[in-house]
Amino acid sequence: MTTSFSPPSLAAPTELGTVLQQQGYAVLDAHSVSALSGCPADALAALRPLWADLPPDAFLKDGGRYRRRRHSCFVVQDGQVTQVPHRAHWQPVEYNALHGGMQRLFEPLRPELLDQPVLTQLLRWLGQVCSGLKGVKPWFVEAHQFRIDTTDGIGRPTPEGAHRDGVDLVAVFLVNREGVKGGETRVFDAAGPNGQRFTLAEPWSVLLLDDARVIHESTPIQPITQGGHRDTLVVTLRAAGFQEEHQ
Repeated sequence: MTTSFSPPSLAAPTELGTVLQQQGYAVLDAHSVSALSGCPADALAALRPLWADLPPDAFLKDGGRYRRRRHSCFVVQDGQVTQVPHRAHWQPVEYNALHGGMQRLFEPLRPELLDQPVLTQLLRWLGQVCSGLKGVKPWFVEAHQFRIDTTDGIGRPTPEGAHRDGVDLVAVFLVNREGVKGGETRVFDAAGPNGQRFTLAEPWSVLLLDDARVIHESTPIQPITQGGHRDTLVVTLRAAGFQEEHQ
């Protein structure tokens, strides 16, 4: 028997900015993501096979084999999305105690994804959301394709535990979950005891986080069937440039 917690309240599309301002996070269903971003639902659904060939994450300090990923960077400014030269992903240890301080150079997103108009539309929309929340700025964007699988019997979406990312906005799109239990999302007020727990289950639903106000984590997944996995697209936006080792 598996237990799944629905989000406490899905944000209405017209109230997204207000909800983010009030509670520091918001959850949108797939229909709302499609409506707000202008991405046709069938075009988003067609992206799912592009998660099947992600290379293993070679930087896991726990020695696990459960995480596969790709990573690319962009700048969103004045409604334009520009990919920047491929670069390493870096976080300070104060935001990622497990993998912070490491130059982690992952394989880039493949052209089959980069060339999809819906990816550009999603990033442009997230730039608009972030500008509505923080003021209009150029946004330095990192996009991560993740597959967490159950190769090791258990898969950890956030092996670093509850954390912030050191950015302005985090978007976690659920792309697919198949043959697994667990993977519960937990969001906590960074300055107090309040928190929520729920399970993202609908493909292309999204959790949006004001990173300055909340911390978040996802619990491990376990297999129900052989080959169980959880696929996400995680996008972070930051006004102060990409995080770099000299900062």
